[in-house]
Amino acid sequence: MKKVIVITSSPRKGGNSETLADCFIKGAESAGHSVKKIAVRDLGLQFCTGCMYCQSHDNCVLGDGMNAVYSEIENSDVIAFATPVYYYAVCGQLKTFLDRLNPLYPRKNRFKEVYLLASAAENDDGAFDGAASDINGWTACFDGVKFIKILRGKGLEGREDVSATPFPEEAFNMGKNI
Repeated sequence: MKKVIVITSSPRKGGNSETLADCFIKGAESAGHSVKKIAVRDLGLQFCTGCMYCQSHDNCVLGDGMNAVYSEIENSDVIAFATPVYYYAVCGQLKTFLDRLNPLYPRKNRFKEVYLLASAAENDDGAFDGAASDINGWTACFDGVKFIKILRGKGLEGREDVSATPFPEEAFNMGKNI
């Protein structure tokens, strides 16, 4: 059994990328894994100031919800990020969240596997390359951590377009097979 953290970054509750995250969660739970979902929109996220306080302390000086999630992420085996793709990259909320994970850098993190569930209006697989690069860049900062797989939920213009596609089943199977 693995401990899985799923980070949803859509500002819209119940949107396409969050639906994919929920399907991934159901798949992981069906395989017996323990799963916790964190919605970035609920953290009152502030931008990193680059003060580096976190490199010599157990927390961040900013008074938002991030301090409550660091140990959860540090002690997970698997991290799955879910994002809408805006302008060929992860959404701003996820980019800010990734920046705010800087306190994890000096820690002995348990996580070794990273997944990405992405949704976009574009129909071209290449529209997801920037988002994959963003996650790959973050993952590369941690020794022994691998970016395992991306689900490219393409052609999803409307809020609930994902339900009429094979992507929810793909997300379920991705979670089940971690």
